[in-house]
Amino acid sequence: MRWIWIDKFVEFHSGERAVAVKNVTLAEEHLHDHFPGFAVMPETLCIEAMAQTAGILVGEAKNFQEKVILAKIKKAVFYHYVKPGDTLILDAKIESIAPEAASTSGKITLGEKLIAEIDLMFSHIDQNLAGKKFPEENFVFTDTFKSLLQGVLVDGAGSSTPESEQN
Repeated sequence: MRWIWIDKFVEFHSGERAVAVKNVTLAEEHLHDHFPGFAVMPETLCIEAMAQTAGILVGEAKNFQEKVILAKIKKAVFYHYVKPGDTLILDAKIESIAPEAASTSGKITLGEKLIAEIDLMFSHIDQNLAGKKFPEENFVFTDTFKSLLQGVLVDGAGSSTPESEQN
C-alpha cells in the first residue's frame, strides 16, 4: 500500500513550481497515536507531503521518464504544529535540475502562518553512477501519483491553473 500525503494540486508550472493542498483529518489513523490526547501530524509526514509535491514537480519536468527518489533532506525547520482540521498549502520550487539530480525548496503554510520550510534533493536513479540496474517500469510515478495532476490543466505558457478557474 502506498500513502498519498497530498490531496490535490491547485497550481502547477512545469519545471518551476507546484502548489498542493493537504487536508488533515482525524480520520487519519496515525493521528490517534501521535500523541494521545494531543493529536498532531508527525513532522516526518509533513516532509513526505513536501517530497511528494516536489518529487512530482521534478518528475513531470522530465515527462516522468526518470525514476525520481528523495535523496536528502537539506533543511526541515518547523515553526508550528499541524492539527486535525488544518488545510495545509505546500509550495515547492525547483532550484536546480540536472540529468542525475534536482534540488527543491518548499514552504508549508496554514493560511498566512508559516508552518515549515523544507529543502530537498532528489536523485534520478536511472542516471546513478553506481551502475545499479532498476526495473524498467516506473515504480515511483504510478498512475495514482500521476492522477493528482488531472485536476490541473496546462495553458499555452507552460503554467497551470485549476479546472474550476479555466471555465
